[in-house]
Amino acid sequence: MSGAASPGAEWVAELVADVGTIAWLTGGLALLVVILPLPWRISRTVVTIVHESGHALTGFAVGRRLRGIRLHSDTSGVTVSRGRRSGPGMVCTTLAGYPAPAVLGLLFAGMIRLGWHSAVLVVAAVLLLGVLILVRNVYGVFAVLAAAAVLSAVAALATPEVRTGFVYFICWFLLLAAIRPVIELGGKRRRRGSRDSDVDQLARLTPVPAGLWLFGIGLFAVCCLVGGGLLLMHPVPY
Repeated sequence: MSGAASPGAEWVAELVADVGTIAWLTGGLALLVVILPLPWRISRTVVTIVHESGHALTGFAVGRRLRGIRLHSDTSGVTVSRGRRSGPGMVCTTLAGYPAPAVLGLLFAGMIRLGWHSAVLVVAAVLLLGVLILVRNVYGVFAVLAAAAVLSAVAALATPEVRTGFVYFICWFLLLAAIRPVIELGGKRRRRGSRDSDVDQLARLTPVPAGLWLFGIGLFAVCCLVGGGLLLMHPVPY
């Protein structure tokens, strides 16, 4: 005999059924995670995983030979590949890191817009598997497995309403979190604390100065946030 749903469960179901409400709530939660120091320090490793994935995937696409990814406890990371040290391929590989979270967030927003909520979890799982294969240090393996454990728990154990909220949160987090590292890098460069960043390498590879690269990456991230936000506010109900 089936029992009546609890008032709490009914309230959650009604809340998630309102796509506008769930979009605002998960967006607000993601914003808090990005701007508050402790949650950001914990979650920033996810951004690093996506950042290094951008380097690795682009490097593979342009024909570079991937040697591995290293993720560090200070939330930094490095992707090592072999190939020409200059030219368009190296420029694209170097450029791909900082925009990667914004691109992935925009992709996920488009998938949500089409009602493909479960596919977002599948893409995230494939991404983590690819990084796990390439990781070459103990902390990196631990970080990827921790992220995979959270993803697996939500996919296997959570209710459909919770999974939907989680997918929205992931998307908002990526879109918002793509901006903060750019701001942080700008601050480091003003204090002359970073002269070997991706934008500095791009400046050495091209005639474009590092500051202009940084501005362009930041502008791109903001555009992805605006576009992704519009998609998330008007999705197809699941």
